[in-house]
Amino acid sequence: MKEFRENRNKPINEIFKELCFCILAANFKAERAVKMQVEINDGFLNMSEHELAEKIKALGHRYPSLKAKYIVEARKHIPQLEVLLKKSVDEKVLREWLVNNVGGVGYKVASHFLRNIGYTSISIIDRHILSILSEYGLIKKPKTLTKLKYLEIESLLNNIARIVNLPPGELDLYLWFIKTGKVIK
Repeated sequence: MKEFRENRNKPINEIFKELCFCILAANFKAERAVKMQVEINDGFLNMSEHELAEKIKALGHRYPSLKAKYIVEARKHIPQLEVLLKKSVDEKVLREWLVNNVGGVGYKVASHFLRNIGYTSISIIDRHILSILSEYGLIKKPKTLTKLKYLEIESLLNNIARIVNLPPGELDLYLWFIKTGKVIK
């Protein structure tokens, strides 16, 4: 968690690369997305969409063209993202802004990105979290995760977080570790 909090103080280009990682990690293996992030690095900032898609494809992503498109289009939001982060805008407001403005970013990706740059009052609801909550009888695993269902499950996690005295963004990381046996990012 300390490492995540330190990410918030990095230059905006480094923060943007973290957003790119989260876009790549959606519907993909986080470990492989980490390797892509390291390999592509500044390419997230300056490669053409075609070059980026080719690089992502060569690194084995299932959706190279779509991910490259999202990343290249997201570049135009770097200045606004920097302003919002400097203003210390509320996490939920930041998440809504990301979901409404950046292609390929829904609640899970936005929450993942924000947690990875040190925000902890929102939760990442992914298949591992859904699975563990379902196994303990706390939810019925949804077939699809709508905004309403995401926020409902996040509210449940917020209640659990209060009981165990952890920020929700830290609790979901512990739950993810319990389910997967590893912490990636």
